[in-house]
Amino acid sequence: FFETTPLGSILNRFSADFNTIDQHIPATLECLSRSTLLCVSALAVISYVTPVFLISLVPLAIICYFIQKHFRVASRDLQQLEDSTQLPLLSHFAETVEGLTTIRAFRYEPRFQQKLLEHTDSNNIASLFLTAANRWLEVRMEYIGACVVLIAAVASITNSLHYNLSSGLVGLGLTYALMVSNYLNWMVRNLSDMEIQLGAVKRINGLLKTEPENYKGLLSPSQIPHNWPENGEIQIQNLSVRYDSSLKPVLKHVNAHITPGQKIGICGRTGSGKSSFSLAFFRMVDTFQGRIIIDGIDIAKLPLQTLRSRLSIILQDPIWFSGTIRFNLDPENKCTDAMLWEALEIAQLKHVVKVLPGGLDAAVTEGGEDFSVGQRQLFCLARAFVRKSSILIMDEATASIDM
Repeated sequence: FFETTPLGSILNRFSADFNTIDQHIPATLECLSRSTLLCVSALAVISYVTPVFLISLVPLAIICYFIQKHFRVASRDLQQLEDSTQLPLLSHFAETVEGLTTIRAFRYEPRFQQKLLEHTDSNNIASLFLTAANRWLEVRMEYIGACVVLIAAVASITNSLHYNLSSGLVGLGLTYALMVSNYLNWMVRNLSDMEIQLGAVKRINGLLKTEPENYKGLLSPSQIPHNWPENGEIQIQNLSVRYDSSLKPVLKHVNAHITPGQKIGICGRTGSGKSSFSLAFFRMVDTFQGRIIIDGIDIAKLPLQTLRSRLSIILQDPIWFSGTIRFNLDPENKCTDAMLWEALEIAQLKHVVKVLPGGLDAAVTEGGEDFSVGQRQLFCLARAFVRKSSILIMDEATASIDM
């Protein structure tokens, strides 16, 4: 799922879409209900004062229906266009701020300024057309409101002259007739906004229907040896993996036998499947054919928590979290200080941590930005040493380390 779904789309679901559901939909629903009830009440009062108004209400309702039908279609498309042009603008701005030093070094400021202006113009054009569509609706609702006022005024004055209708009722009917256009305008606009905002509910519902990983496995905890994998013997039989059922395989019919204690290096050009092969051991890719057997147990039958907690991997991009050095080395808080210092000494980081205020409890910023990339990779090595797994997978783990 994470390999085939863009990160921006996932962030948008958990930020903009949830904000729309929590904040905007209740307010829009309340405004729609209020404007609809007010409009119906105003028409009911006018009809009570001048019953002949009901005859003209039918053609006006038909005209209003076709106006709102065309407006809703245009408003929905323009809103989607505005949203689609806003994302490139924000992405370009964030990328420019992040790479500002490089942009200045190569003197590319005019190029990025021009690109920013182009994205801004595209977003402003969509916003301008959306505003024009709202004005289009407002003008036509004003025309319908004017017709309502005219019909109500003529009918009220006629009834007052011929049927002795009181002046108070005439004033009441005209007062409500003057407000009908405003109620109609807000009712149609809120109906269009509600239709657009319900798209967020549809997207979130689609996310909820995503098939989760099978965490349970076929083997119970009692069937798995406590010290598995003890030896680290790996048998790979006819392994074929892919990132999604709709995509082509990235590995086909791989066979290998790795004996306990053996060190294996896999070489290949970029995109040949080295990282995909390492991810297959953690069942992070779809293994649609073949199997991996470690110490006599097929990893496809293991619970995911058990499998991933018994193996260790060091990725080419070091992963750090906000917290302390102790938390990053031992998130489960199972190791003693002596074990942590031993792992740091093996990774040649003991002297670095000792001079920090707090030692193992020194604070770490998000992403470990207060350390160099090489130091972060060494900390990841120390994290793997702490776990003392029988199988350690290293995916270009020393790419940023000076040897």
